[in-house]
Amino acid sequence: MKTIWRGIPLWQKIVGALILGLLTGIIFGESAQVLKPIGTLFLNLIKMLIVPLVFVTLVTGIIAMEDLKKMRRVGLKTFFIYLLTTAIAITIGLIVGIVLEPGVGVSLETAAKTSVKEAPALVDTLLNIITKNPFSSFASGDILQIIFFAIILGISINLAGEKGKPAKDFFNSMSEAMYKMTEIVMEFAPFGVFGLMAWVSSSYGMDVLLSLGKVIIGVYIASLIHMVFVLGGGIYFFAKLNPIKFFKGIIPAQTVAFTTTSSSGTLPVTTQNAIENLGVSKPIASFVLPLGATINMDGTAIYQGLCAMFVAQAFGIQLGMQEYMMIILTATLASIGTAGVPGAGLIMLTLVLTSVGLPIEGVAIIAGIDRILDMARTTVNITGDAMTSVLIAKSENELDEDIYNGHKEYEEYYGELKPEPVVIS
Repeated sequence: MKTIWRGIPLWQKIVGALILGLLTGIIFGESAQVLKPIGTLFLNLIKMLIVPLVFVTLVTGIIAMEDLKKMRRVGLKTFFIYLLTTAIAITIGLIVGIVLEPGVGVSLETAAKTSVKEAPALVDTLLNIITKNPFSSFASGDILQIIFFAIILGISINLAGEKGKPAKDFFNSMSEAMYKMTEIVMEFAPFGVFGLMAWVSSSYGMDVLLSLGKVIIGVYIASLIHMVFVLGGGIYFFAKLNPIKFFKGIIPAQTVAFTTTSSSGTLPVTTQNAIENLGVSKPIASFVLPLGATINMDGTAIYQGLCAMFVAQAFGIQLGMQEYMMIILTATLASIGTAGVPGAGLIMLTLVLTSVGLPIEGVAIIAGIDRILDMARTTVNITGDAMTSVLIAKSENELDEDIYNGHKEYEEYYGELKPEPVVIS
């Protein structure tokens, strides 16, 4: 039995656990909430990895780019792709909202006001990126500050030349240890996913899902459109690769993102999948993915566009082309300004609504199903991160297409080929 379990691919274990957890929550109702601690345990293991993994792997990625021109080139390309896909995503959200009309027939006139944490000004966000105390940033888990410090440290190690070699060896060794720790933690993923899905499905039930069904359906349809045609299309047209193999390679990361609703929390799995399954080099993955986990919000942008249409329709407010363009611009820029802020989705939605004069009372209704919507948007977010890492690696000739196409395993990571699955006749 143990051999059979080990022979099943991880992604199949995780997907199976997700379905089983969903059914368990629906069948047993509130009783299934007793399983939540299993999911919490897995979340804590994932959170344990985030800060050291981001710091160590990003420093490793920087020191691997000894050419500062290359680092600047990779950084600019990464930033451009993230902003472009975010703008496209919110456009898709608006179009789906116009077509589905999720707010028509819904009255929000009596909606209760909701208290949403105010988003920081963009200039404050930029100033706060520079940490006053790196150790304090590590303790508080401020990812933007950690990323900034890691980049500066990596550049400094390179500039130190031969004297910086011991530091290079240390971080390279530590990054390997962190990848191994990620592999260990991922062995618990099926159990954690099962516990989380049982809790979510038992907490929300069918009544809540049906009451705002059009909003939920709209977000999920728009998310699928963006992933298949924009992200999959980017892989096909720009990287000249098979998008089916891309999606197959990131199924574990997508499933973890769907259940944990955390791009940062999924980062260890996304990094593992990009390197092992998609053939992205460690330097590229270590540089692009941590940035994406904080500034790339394709899924959140979809959510902004569709929810803005929902609120406008529910209040009977007509939007014109000027308002649509303002929504696209605000959501694209807000994806950077609210990076790393807890509840970023609701904060961004508030910014978008106020930018075109829509009542923010609608946020109260959306907040009731935010967890369900967050599952979809986080999945899209990390898929966009993975796609960008593939495009950047391809453009820099740092993509192993044999690994991407499944012609060989990632021997450097495993030390040997993975065992073949056990077939029961």
